[in-house]
Amino acid sequence: MDQSRIRNVAIIAHIDHGKSTLADRFLEICGAVEARRMRAQYLDNMELERERGITIKLQSVRLEYGPWRINLIDTPGHVDFGYEVSRSLAACEGVILLVDAAQGIEAQTLANCTLAMEHDLAVVPVLNKVDLPAADPDRVAEEIEQVLGFPAEDVLAVSAKTGEGVTALLDAICRRVPPPEDDPDAELAALVFDSHFNTYRGVISSIRIVRGTLRSGSRVRFMQTGAVYNVQEIGVRTPAAVAVEQLGPGEVGYLISGVKNTAEARPGETVTDADRPSPTPLPGYREPKPMVFCGLYPLDGDEYPELRDALDRLRLNDSSFSYEPETSTALGFGYRCGFLGLLHMEIITQRLEREFALDIIATKPSVEYRVRTATGDEVPVDNPAKMPPAGEVVAISEPILAASIISPARYTGRLMDLCQGRRGRMKGMEYLSPERVELRYLVPLAEVVTDFYDQLKSRTRGYASLDYEPDGYEDADLVKVDILLHHDPVDAFSAIVHREASYPYGRRMTERLRELIPRQQYDVPIQAAIGSRIIARETVKAYRKDVTAKLYGGDVTRKRKLLERQKAGKRRMKAIGRVDVPPEAFISVMRMSS
Repeated sequence: MDQSRIRNVAIIAHIDHGKSTLADRFLEICGAVEARRMRAQYLDNMELERERGITIKLQSVRLEYGPWRINLIDTPGHVDFGYEVSRSLAACEGVILLVDAAQGIEAQTLANCTLAMEHDLAVVPVLNKVDLPAADPDRVAEEIEQVLGFPAEDVLAVSAKTGEGVTALLDAICRRVPPPEDDPDAELAALVFDSHFNTYRGVISSIRIVRGTLRSGSRVRFMQTGAVYNVQEIGVRTPAAVAVEQLGPGEVGYLISGVKNTAEARPGETVTDADRPSPTPLPGYREPKPMVFCGLYPLDGDEYPELRDALDRLRLNDSSFSYEPETSTALGFGYRCGFLGLLHMEIITQRLEREFALDIIATKPSVEYRVRTATGDEVPVDNPAKMPPAGEVVAISEPILAASIISPARYTGRLMDLCQGRRGRMKGMEYLSPERVELRYLVPLAEVVTDFYDQLKSRTRGYASLDYEPDGYEDADLVKVDILLHHDPVDAFSAIVHREASYPYGRRMTERLRELIPRQQYDVPIQAAIGSRIIARETVKAYRKDVTAKLYGGDVTRKRKLLERQKAGKRRMKAIGRVDVPPEAFISVMRMSS
């Protein structure tokens, strides 16, 4: 097809601003899906996506609109999946910036728009949900002009739900987004921007042809790994997979070449012709860096092999999380997993439970600290159990986030109180309009991964939005709090917290465990300790048996003799005793501490 008729665009927006609904209207108008097969969120394939109403994985589709061919990518909106957005933009010349006409500019709107501008992409600003009674298109259009710099008269107004203005938007995409400027006769260079694993066909890679032409049956080389494969099938998604003989420059499609390991076809990889290779690989994008860590353990220790296989298979479909084996004295064998955020952790955990029928225990989320020891070494610590002994620790650094919060101005005081209570430091405050304000804070990541987002929403009645990005490490007064059961530390309950929060954490954990640990034949002390210093204690009282009930008279020494014998037996039992913590207690405590 003539390259001048091709348009590659992605939809970017804040979460719940109507990206998937707009994609549905595009599919209907372009006739890509029969009316009888149409459903809401058509491009969202996962059960969790449809259940939660959010997009987790990017989806691409080819649309035929008159003489135009539009390759559309629907992207996630949540901050945890920002890496999916960056991967999408690498395959586009333009973006549709979607803004809710009732809510206005949100934190992710700013972040995604900035990302698109960094890629030098054409931006088509669009107001969605103009059919809502609360919509105020004129005010939000002025806000877009003031904050993002796009003229208010260039902002399109649509309703993705009713279809109002969507045809005009398609026309605007064809006018404003430039065509790809690629050479069909140059050496082949195709960018892999997504991959997923199919049990029968291996890795299916989503690709964008940057230079040259990819033909079915040719031999291709993955430039980063050096692996060479024969092309088994190339095709496009319309949204059904349709095989084609070749893909020319500027086109987006999929590639199946018999790859069995997604490590060989990672996003950012460059595919070239094995016989006529490209001299240089395409600029990729940085690997996603895990920000939140937790341990995953099977509820039944015999299911450890099943958990390992499940993680291996899930990693093929989502390369953004990492895992490595670890052992806990309390929970047995498991894996230490790294995630991009709390929502990402929750999604992966639920997919393990649903898709692989596993019962798992997730430990308290933690972040990666950097510990400087007396020898001058800097040790990364993502698990409290790996913390060096207290006597060897010189300083502990924690990761810091640059957080941007956009909210109605009337909630400013509540938000400042929340951020300062989480050890945040204000960087600036800017009024986007008389009614809306942007607060910029530096906040420790450890304070954000607990319930910061829930508190943010509850204090602003759901109107505030949050975006953040890493901002380096800073030294802090942090300590490791150990929980001891019967004088033995339980590593699953250990945590690295700020010194001011260590005493409330210790009291809360000991009180909760006292309610959950079953009674034994002897007293069980539950202690919270910082190093060798105990900061909180509770005791699970022993069962009491009246051994003197059978006595009916005689001297008091008979009674004392029986009590002393019972006391000695309890002492021996306590010396060799072991406290078994039921799985229900672990789950309850982990839920409370998270």
